[in-house]
Amino acid sequence: MEFRVFKQVSRVVFGRGAFTQLSDILEDFKEEGYVVFILDHVHKTSGIADLLPSKKDDCILYVDTSEEPKTQQIDVLRDDILLTKLGDIPDLIVGIGGGSAMDIAKAVSVMLTNKGSSSEYQGWDLVKCKAIPKIAIPTLSGTGSEASRTAVLTGIDKKFGINSDQSMFDLVLMDPNLISQVPKMQRFYSGMDCYIHCVESIEGSFINAFGRAQAKVALGLCEKVFLNPKKDHNEDLMVASYLGGASVANSEVGVVHAMSYGLSLILGYHHGIANCIAFNQLDEFYPKYTPIFREMMEVDGIELPVGVTANVTENQLEDMVNMTMKMERPLTSALGPDWKNILTKDKIRELYLRM
Repeated sequence: MEFRVFKQVSRVVFGRGAFTQLSDILEDFKEEGYVVFILDHVHKTSGIADLLPSKKDDCILYVDTSEEPKTQQIDVLRDDILLTKLGDIPDLIVGIGGGSAMDIAKAVSVMLTNKGSSSEYQGWDLVKCKAIPKIAIPTLSGTGSEASRTAVLTGIDKKFGINSDQSMFDLVLMDPNLISQVPKMQRFYSGMDCYIHCVESIEGSFINAFGRAQAKVALGLCEKVFLNPKKDHNEDLMVASYLGGASVANSEVGVVHAMSYGLSLILGYHHGIANCIAFNQLDEFYPKYTPIFREMMEVDGIELPVGVTANVTENQLEDMVNMTMKMERPLTSALGPDWKNILTKDKIRELYLRM
């Protein structure tokens, strides 16, 4: 009999106005210590910090998400927290923002109890010590970070996640009111991250029945949201994002993410748009879904950047190809154990040059 033990988020608080319950929720986690609130830098002017039930000993940290989260950024944040608090670790981490802010919160929660650099934990199940408890409050939906076991980080030569049960949030608070002001293009690219997660999950071999069911529902919700953009679908988008992240936790990503990481690492594209650029050239791997993706782009009036690799150097292209080749687990799920004979270096190079 085959079975698998997999971790899920323990508690979910969902609904319009759910954010007002944060004070009571914190009491369930906090003992005598302090809380670290990690906020996306966009919230410096959003007013959300004024609504936080923070105490005088708590820390409110704004993190720069204009670029992908970096291992060095995590190490500095961890060290700053410990220095400020004379080595005392917090009772709780609260991540507020989009996928980058939530990934940073997850990574910091891990690194506060594990020695060394976060770069040492980029990979599968490398975390040894239990992480600090953590809560996610998404203010941008689509990445699924709130429901996944991965904190994606960019290092010196690779973009790779801390993929561990210790990265899972202990509670997710989802208030659809918090995503009502997201700009159109950012909403679309983040939403497509969810759509692509589900496509890769459902088309991969590492999926189980839980992941398949979650991916099917999330795919339908994404199509509902982005084929009817004039309606308020904030609840649907939040649910899709969560289910998409949970689906990946019960499966694996695929060719799109394996190639998008090169676009992010070398060319600096944010994760959502990098996924879209890559997905748009992968009809041969996902022929059922790329036409729907393009229909959603047309309905939402989205135009992807073109010619993004036109000026890459040979060294940059080689680095992008090598980054893709490092993604053995996703590519095995997508293409099978013989994936190196299907997605050769020459093939990857050809696909990149199309972008």
